[in-house]
Amino acid sequence: MVTTEDFVSLAVMGSLSAFAYWSADYYISTLGDLFIKANLFGRDLNKSSDAKVPEALGVVAGMAFLVTRILYLVASSISELVFQFELKRFYHDECAVHAIALMMFLGFADDVLNLKWRHKIVLSTLASFPLVTNFPGMTKIIWPKVLRPFLGMYFDIGIIYYIYMSMLAVFCTNAINILAGVNGLEAGQTLVIAASVLAFNVIECFVFEHAVDQHLFSIFIFMPFLAVTAALLKHNWYPSRVFVGDTFCYFAGMTFAAAGILGIFSKTLLLFFIPQVLNFLYSVPQLFHIIPCPRHRMPRVNAHGLLGMSHTEFAVDDLPGLGKLALKVIQLFRLAHIEKIDDGKRLRMNNLTLINFVLYVAGPVHERNLTLILLSIQLCGTLVAFAIRYPLAWMFY
Repeated sequence: MVTTEDFVSLAVMGSLSAFAYWSADYYISTLGDLFIKANLFGRDLNKSSDAKVPEALGVVAGMAFLVTRILYLVASSISELVFQFELKRFYHDECAVHAIALMMFLGFADDVLNLKWRHKIVLSTLASFPLVTNFPGMTKIIWPKVLRPFLGMYFDIGIIYYIYMSMLAVFCTNAINILAGVNGLEAGQTLVIAASVLAFNVIECFVFEHAVDQHLFSIFIFMPFLAVTAALLKHNWYPSRVFVGDTFCYFAGMTFAAAGILGIFSKTLLLFFIPQVLNFLYSVPQLFHIIPCPRHRMPRVNAHGLLGMSHTEFAVDDLPGLGKLALKVIQLFRLAHIEKIDDGKRLRMNNLTLINFVLYVAGPVHERNLTLILLSIQLCGTLVAFAIRYPLAWMFY
C-alpha cells in the first residue's frame, strides 16, 4: 500500500526531476562549443550543410540524472535531521547508480576512443554484475495454467535466470544504439519506452497495489530519467543541434536494465522493446557478418532531400553457407530490396535495419517524417506490450 511517506517522497523527486530537466536543457544548449573544441563533434550526413554538430551530449543528460539522484539523498538526510521525516529510500539505489555510472563511462569512452564491439560486449556484461548479483527476486518461472496439473506451479531455472538478466542488460545497452541514424530517433524511442514503463509501474503500484516497493523503486528512477531525456530530445529533434552519442544509448539502456532487474519485472521490460527486438533479429545476418555489413547503415539522402535506403553489395559466391541460407530466406519472404548489378555477378541489397525496412516499404521520406513513423511503430509496440501483459497474461497465468 502506498503511504504518506511515499507521496511526499514522490513530490520531492518530482520537484528534483523538474530541476533535472532545466539543468540538462541549459547545459546541453551552452556546452556544445566546448565539445567541439575538444574534437567531440560529427557532421550530419543527411544534410547539405557541413557544419560541426557537437557529439556525445548524452553525457550531460546522464550527469544531470546522477546529480538528481544525489540531491535526493541529500534531501532525504536533511528531512530526517531537521524535520524528523524520512523520505523513501531503497536498498538497491547504490547498485543501480553504480551500474548506470559505469555504463556512462563506457559510452563516453566509446565516443572518444571508438571501442570495438567485442570490448563493448565484455564491458557491458561486467557492468551488469552489480544488478545481477543483487537481484532480490526468485529464479523460478511460472507455468501456464494448462500445464500446471502436469508440471506444477513453478520451475526453478537457477543460474540460467542470472545469465538471462545479464544478457538483458547487454541487450538493452546496445538495442537503442543499433536502431539509430536519424535525428531524434535515439532520444525519441527512449522517451516512449521510458514513459511506457513508467505507466506500467504506476498501474501496478497505484491501481493493483502489487509489489509496491519494487515499482516505486522504478518510478523514482524513471521520473528524473524522463526529464533529462525530454531535455535532450528537445535539442536532438530535427534539425538536430546536438548528437546524443553512444554515451546516451548506454546510459539509457542500463537505466532500463537497472529498473527492470532490481524492480523484478525484467520479463515485462523486454515487452516494451518489441521494435528493438525485431530490429535486432532483422539485423542478425549483418551483425554476425554472414552478410557484408558496412560501418554505417544509416539511410542516405537523395537529390530531392528525402531519405532512402542504404545498401550493401556482395557476390553470392563469396557468402558463407549461413549467408546463402539467410539470403534465400530474405528473398523468399521479400524482406529486403535486392537487385542484380555487374551483369548479375553481384547483388545490391538494402542494409538490414528497421529504418531501411520502413524505407523499403514506404519509399523515400523526409527525415522528420521517418522519425515520426519509427516512433509510431514504437507506440504500437507499447500497445502490444500492454495487451500481452494484461489480457493475455491473465488468460494464461
